Amino acid sequence: MAQNKQITLDNIAHQVGVSCTTVSRVLTGQSKKYRISDRTTEAVQDAAREMGYVPDQLARGLRTKRTNTIGLIIPDISNPFFSTIARNIEIQARKIGSSIILSDSQEDTQLEIDSIRLLQSRKVDGLIICPVGEEYLHLKQIQDTGLPLVIIDRYFPELDCAYVVSDNYQGALEAVSYFFKMKHKSIAFIQGKANTSVNDDRIRGYRDAHKQFDQPVDESLIVGDSFGKRNGYIGAKILLTKSPRPTAIFAASNLISLGAMSAIQEEGLKIPEDISIISFDDQPYSEYLATPMTTVAQQTSEAGEIAFRILQSQIKQEGTHSGEGIVLPTELVYRKSVRKLD
Repeated sequence: MAQNKQITLDNIAHQVGVSCTTVSRVLTGQSKKYRISDRTTEAVQDAAREMGYVPDQLARGLRTKRTNTIGLIIPDISNPFFSTIARNIEIQARKIGSSIILSDSQEDTQLEIDSIRLLQSRKVDGLIICPVGEEYLHLKQIQDTGLPLVIIDRYFPELDCAYVVSDNYQGALEAVSYFFKMKHKSIAFIQGKANTSVNDDRIRGYRDAHKQFDQPVDESLIVGDSFGKRNGYIGAKILLTKSPRPTAIFAASNLISLGAMSAIQEEGLKIPEDISIISFDDQPYSEYLATPMTTVAQQTSEAGEIAFRILQSQIKQEGTHSGEGIVLPTELVYRKSVRKLD
């Protein structure tokens, strides 16, 4: 069996015929600083490449007190919303030679806490977290250690922490207002997880749209308890049994809308002929559905990039930025899932 032989700086130095210090300076980009000739620099780089040299990041981290890695925790990697965020953070990290350690908390607060502990044990330079629940004390503990932290998608009024979120209130307000403009009056809302900033802001927008159009809120038309597909399916099933049934559904997430559409189809109903629907969060597939979906589009890619840049700023300044909140605007994308009533 072949042995796993690690190529070292000494091996490269012997191959090229220079000192180990010279090799180290070349491979860390300090040739000009120490006036190392272009010829020697090229020879060292060629030898390192040909010999398959891989830098020892652990040893480098011990010297610099940084590992060039950041921890990223998201609730559900299968959700296109979060996978898009993760992809764009990874792209930004790669640009500066950093790495991402990704963890899926599976919408479970305890798994989120366990993931944080694991990432801290790996000595990551900072954390980006999409929190899953109502608890925030474990996030406060991260701040107390001085580890750079940015949260995405949700925020906690009680937590003085840097965050990047969408304007969930305005997005919901515009979506429900559009229903009213299309002459709908019985508008249901399949909400996500209650008592989270995302859901609270969206339901506030739903209620305020009713106020603006002088329409009472029918509390029986507000259903749901999570942001998943199953919740959308069950919520829609409940709503469709009502008599009279609502003429429109506002779904609080892309997965909720998919579940709701499944239930609508099972009941033999059509969108928008029998019931109209708007989903919060636009996805690449939204315009290719049998009935293209009207959606509230979020700046998902931008959210990931902005969060990464804030984190890098914190890392460079060796500390957290308290209360640096960024709210990104949303846009209502008009398609064909809403019918104008007579």
